[in-house]
Amino acid sequence: MTVSNVHPYLLQREQWIAQPMQGVFAFFGDARNLEAITPPWLGFQILSPEPIAMARGSLIEYQIRWHRFPIRWVTEIRSWDPPTSFTDVQLRGPYRLWEHTHRFQAVDGGTRMRDVVRYALSFGFLGRMAHGWVVKADLERIFDYRERKVAELLGNAWTHA
Repeated sequence: MTVSNVHPYLLQREQWIAQPMQGVFAFFGDARNLEAITPPWLGFQILSPEPIAMARGSLIEYQIRWHRFPIRWVTEIRSWDPPTSFTDVQLRGPYRLWEHTHRFQAVDGGTRMRDVVRYALSFGFLGRMAHGWVVKADLERIFDYRERKVAELLGNAWTHA
């Protein structure tokens, strides 16, 4: 994204999952599983008609509740390379920039999953203040929850933030 005054942040996570790479990719490549790995306090709801055929260019519309405020979000699958990676990018939603790359690698009889999220907020200085006060902590809590749920649903040996 080439927008002036964008101050991107980076969130990176890594998790080993005790399942073959093809199965792990299939789980994360199925939009219906987003609800299962999203904290209940976000009230996550897919609005796009199902089934959603995941491929480059696929659009997913959903709604969350962030601190009681409903937010509609639309993401596009920008890259789709089964079973090794895919990237979703926000087209409409709460961030000025949101680019989430999911990478999968066969390791030690399971799958290493890496998440790299580049994101930025609007509102300049106020956005940076909001990031420090609440947004960063919320994202950490969301991804912590996601790691626990993935471990519960798919099996897990270690995680690394």
